[in-house]
Amino acid sequence: MSGGSAEQALLTAACAQMWRHYDLPGGSAAGMTDSKLPDIQAGYEKGMTNVMAGLAGLNMVYEAAGMHASLLGFCLESLIIDDDVLGAAMRCVRGIEVNDETLSLETMREVCIEGPGHYLGHDQTIALMQSEYVYPLLGDRSSPKEWNEKGKPDIVEQAIKRKHEILDAPPPAHIPAAIDAAIRERFEILLPRKAMGG
Repeated sequence: MSGGSAEQALLTAACAQMWRHYDLPGGSAAGMTDSKLPDIQAGYEKGMTNVMAGLAGLNMVYEAAGMHASLLGFCLESLIIDDDVLGAAMRCVRGIEVNDETLSLETMREVCIEGPGHYLGHDQTIALMQSEYVYPLLGDRSSPKEWNEKGKPDIVEQAIKRKHEILDAPPPAHIPAAIDAAIRERFEILLPRKAMGG
């Protein structure tokens, strides 16, 4: 088994195409790596296999985050890094929408004929920066100069820091107190409310 290989990515894409051919929901593995730690190999293997699965139209991807050594290992830091990987993969899946609005002919006319000759100050530019770009939580898109000035942040170190922030924070309460109380009144719940993030 080589979970991060191009061959596995092709097999996953083929599974997706078969599910779609028969108009069935289906899942397959993607996003694993053969690497034993969150490194460059892990990044390119996870990115390649997740994007191929998504572009092939897979309904459900499992083993998509945190998995190492072809499913023999798991890493919390990779789970956090893979959030960026999956965000980028889903942006690829969304694709480019082409219609009268996205062709922006009126915007081009305004900028080139009536305006300053560049798009930086146009409202549409700002709107598209919010709707069309995925901004990674850990990935660094700064210039080399800015990156150096920030102390050359390393993605694994950033993931370790974020992991500690998550683990040290009180667990979130996913069930509002009033609903929790109503459930507990009707059913014998043995798990204390505090254990559920309350």
